[in-house]
Amino acid sequence: MFIIPSTARSWVPVEPNSHFSIQNLPLGLLAPAGRNVTLATAIGEYAVDLTALREAGLLDISRVVDLDSFADFTQEDLSELRRKIYDIFVDSNPRLRDNEILRRGAMESLSEAKVLMPIKPTAFVDFYSGIHHASNVGKMFRPDMPPLLPNYRHIPVGYNGRASSVVVSGTPIRRPKGQTKGANDELPTFGPTKELDFELEMGFFVGRPSAMGETVPIKDAPEHILGYVLVNDWSARDVQRWEYVPLGPFLAKSFATSISPWVILPDALEPFRIGAIEQEPAPLPHLQTKKPLTYDIKLEVHLSTAKSTQPQMISTSNSKYLYWSFDQQLAHQASNGTPLGWGDLYASGTISGPLEGSFGSLLELTWKGTKPIQVDGAERTFLEDGDTLTMTGYCQGDGFRVGFGTVSGTILPS
Repeated sequence: MFIIPSTARSWVPVEPNSHFSIQNLPLGLLAPAGRNVTLATAIGEYAVDLTALREAGLLDISRVVDLDSFADFTQEDLSELRRKIYDIFVDSNPRLRDNEILRRGAMESLSEAKVLMPIKPTAFVDFYSGIHHASNVGKMFRPDMPPLLPNYRHIPVGYNGRASSVVVSGTPIRRPKGQTKGANDELPTFGPTKELDFELEMGFFVGRPSAMGETVPIKDAPEHILGYVLVNDWSARDVQRWEYVPLGPFLAKSFATSISPWVILPDALEPFRIGAIEQEPAPLPHLQTKKPLTYDIKLEVHLSTAKSTQPQMISTSNSKYLYWSFDQQLAHQASNGTPLGWGDLYASGTISGPLEGSFGSLLELTWKGTKPIQVDGAERTFLEDGDTLTMTGYCQGDGFRVGFGTVSGTILPS
């Protein structure tokens, strides 16, 4: 693990509120004009072509032949790559700083860069680890019962989603169709969802596979995590309400899941590791760990309508509100011997805080549509065509941030 000092600074201008400080150095896939797809990093307001740096002799990578994907990299490889990128961009190194021609060829504005899906997941699992979200849903739909079902505090509840509909930030989201049935309707009908929603989540990619029949001890779970992204697991609430009994989410969730393009390495998040919500009762032994369980990642949700002049922040939350940590989620997934695959994507479930302004879905923010919110003079209970939903997240350091950038999507008509 390579932890960049909090006092380190780059020769690249980096504003204090930039997500891409030298303490971050995320990795993504870039399609530079006139060049092949390449691994890239982001620093300040720039995306950086790592292949161009390698060809110029500034980036020595001996084991991996190509830099056109994450596929040949282990967690250890990426940690070493990040260390070498740091050496190039630290303020005391003049090699790229003083080479204007190479800078122009290797660095382009983030606002103009074409950043691609970092990893196309081979499998997608969505957990339900936000305890405040789970409690709110229970209060809404089971008012005469305890908010949490009996298993919630014993296992990280989850389901297998649809990997083929995971898309990168900026991909438009087509309003899905499905079966719905109102409380007083005799029969269901088929048509566009009327209750399209977002879900504020974090996600991680698996970077070390496991064999079928092999379990992953909780202490080894971090070694299997390649890096983290923001996740919006879009949801059609009216479709879900009709179809989820008895087997859970299906078409209401499988139409689209958006992720942010930059993969944040565990090394960058390590200085922001904190203790999690107290787990009571204590988890079973295979889910117990003495290591602090989560990160202090500040999360924001912004919504703009087709007529908005600027996005409006509608929610703020934090990854510390997860009841089950990323490590516990992964250890639980492998506890029955299911094989972990390189590139599998795991999402946390909706991360809501304890207060109304920290809820991670419109279902909660409008309390099942009974308390509309105002967005730039327009009323919203659920998402309408033309709306753009943007999520962002970052860790706050002393004068710098380690951020995820954004994940956004605009709703298109059915």
